[in-house]
Amino acid sequence: MVIGAGGQTGRPAVEALARDGWEVTAASRGGARDEGWPGEVRAVRLDREDDAALGSLIGDGCDLVVDIVAYGARHARQLTGLADRIGSAVVVSTVSVYEDGTGRGFDTMSEPGGFPQYPVPVTEDQPTVPPGDATYSTGKAALERELLAAGDRLPTTLLRAGAIHGPHSPLPRELYFVKRNLDGRRRRVLAHRGESRFHTSAARNIAELIRLAAARPGSRVLNACDPQPPTVAEIGTAVDAVMGVETETVLVDGAAPSPSVGSSPWSVELPVVFDMTAAERELGYRPVVSYAESLPETVDWLTRRVSGQDWQDAFPTLARIYPDLFDYAAEDASFGA
Repeated sequence: MVIGAGGQTGRPAVEALARDGWEVTAASRGGARDEGWPGEVRAVRLDREDDAALGSLIGDGCDLVVDIVAYGARHARQLTGLADRIGSAVVVSTVSVYEDGTGRGFDTMSEPGGFPQYPVPVTEDQPTVPPGDATYSTGKAALERELLAAGDRLPTTLLRAGAIHGPHSPLPRELYFVKRNLDGRRRRVLAHRGESRFHTSAARNIAELIRLAAARPGSRVLNACDPQPPTVAEIGTAVDAVMGVETETVLVDGAAPSPSVGSSPWSVELPVVFDMTAAERELGYRPVVSYAESLPETVDWLTRRVSGQDWQDAFPTLARIYPDLFDYAAEDASFGA
C-alpha cells in the first residue's frame, strides 16, 4: 500500500512498484488514478489522519507500506501500532533533519549567522535536530526517531529527500525560471554568482529508491538525492534549453541585493550537498534520471498549470513560502542602478 499516492512522489512510486510485480493499493485523499499506472493498480480514498480507516485498509495485513506523507511522532505510532500486520515499510523523510553540529540547520538559515556549515557531502551519520513538533524539520526527526526505535518490529527504510522536483509538485522551484521565460523576461539576477548548490531529488529517483528498498527490507536511513547537484545557474541554463530561449544572467557577488532580486529557491550561501554512497552500497541504487533529463516533463506540466491563471492561485504553497519570486519592477530598478 502506498499512502500519499496522488502526489508528486507517490505517482512514480506506485508505477515503479507495480511494474516491479507488486500488487499495489494506491491510497490518497482524492482516490484518483494516474494515467501512467498499470490497470491492475487499485486506487482508493484515504484520510491519512483517520486511524480506523488506515487499519481497515491494511486489513489482515500487507507485505509493504510506503508512506510518502508521514509526519511527526503520531504518524510513526500509527504505523508501529499496525506492525503485526505490516511486513516492512519505506517512509519518505527529508534532508532538513540535519544540523551542522553546532545547532544550525534548515530552521536557522534565515537568521543572522544561522546558515549551517555542513560537510560536503553530508553523510547519514551527520547529527540531526532534536525531535519535536515545533517545525517541519523537528517533526520529521520525531518521525524518524519513533520508526527507528521500532525497527525490530517494523523494519523501515527512511529516505531523506532533498529539493524534490517533477510534475505535480506543490512547491515547483523550477517555476522561478519557467515563468520568467513565459513572461518574456530575458534578463535575470542570481546571487552568490549563481554557484549555489542545493541538492535536488527527482521524484522518479526517489521512486527507484523506494522500489529497491521494498525488495530489501531493513531498518535504515538513506539520503535520497540526484546523482549530481546542479548549481542554480546550471538549472537556469537547463530550463532555457528545454524552452528554447536565450537569456542573460547578471551574477551578483554574495547575497541577493534584496529578497525580491536575485534570491531563487536554490540560492544558498554555502553548499548543501548529500552523499549517496550508502544507497549505492546497501540497495545497489543507480539513478534512473539526471536533473536535465527530468526537466522536459516538469517544464511542460508547469507551462500548462500556469496557463490562464495567476501563479499564486496555481501554487499557493510556493507563493506562501516564496512570496517575492516575481517582483519584476524591483529587478528592473536594479538593472537601472
